[in-house]
Amino acid sequence: MSNEVSIFKNGGAVPAHIKNKELSETTKALMGGGTSVRRISLKGNIFRMVVGGQELAKNEDRAMNIIIAAAAPKTSRQFYTDTYQEGVAAIPACWSNNGEQPDITSESPQSANCANCPKNIAGSGQGQGRACRFVHRLAVVLENDVSGGEIYELSLAATSLFGKGETTKMPLFQYVKLLGSNGMDITDVVTEMRFDTDSATPKMIFRAVRPLDVSELESIAVHGSSPESKMAIKASYSPVAKKLNDGEELTFVQPTAKVAPTQASADEPVVREKKSAPPTPSTMDSVLAEWAD
Repeated sequence: MSNEVSIFKNGGAVPAHIKNKELSETTKALMGGGTSVRRISLKGNIFRMVVGGQELAKNEDRAMNIIIAAAAPKTSRQFYTDTYQEGVAAIPACWSNNGEQPDITSESPQSANCANCPKNIAGSGQGQGRACRFVHRLAVVLENDVSGGEIYELSLAATSLFGKGETTKMPLFQYVKLLGSNGMDITDVVTEMRFDTDSATPKMIFRAVRPLDVSELESIAVHGSSPESKMAIKASYSPVAKKLNDGEELTFVQPTAKVAPTQASADEPVVREKKSAPPTPSTMDSVLAEWAD
């Protein structure tokens, strides 16, 4: 394949002694947040490889085998004031990494805490859904690239997280509990994630394919603690509100009675019951080949 990617004028890969070190605070500050550079999008019920904001490949198979290298410690929350527009990258008006309080960089915090927020009430969004949505972020590796270890961000919405399913068709949290009750970590196995064809919006279901061998376990342990994985599982949005730069205090807006349906992202269903750098030339061909199959 001829579409190799290099960030250097004279070509060549990022050397290991640079690529494997943690990003400096200077670089992070100038990057201004945003999602991880490499991610898997579920738009249109198709697995899409997105690198640096551009779709490089897609896999139209109904299932994909991955290894979950790391996961955010808490389910995050995000609230959008505007409706979803195709091709427009929107920033949540209010969001939370821990699902408990709005992040300090939220431009328009809706409440002092998530539990009592008016956007956390059934019916505040579409139908009986909540206007503020649950999202859990994972850092995953493709089954055929365990040694290479290209990390992808995978963001899952509420319908892929909660509820109960059959043994071979479980949402993520039920699937992880099944593994744990049998003495296995989620990082111990190859996981099949599959689109639920009975769902109108992208909904993932999970099952275990096989246990990892010893060398794969060692590789995943390294990948799970890498800077790329840490970036993939932490929500961050830019630009940061100007008032923070000016040293002003954040204030909470008065909640409205009800909001119009919020962003209906294909990556992230709305309705729920109440209750790094681009791939280097040395690996690009093999990774793209996997997605094109």
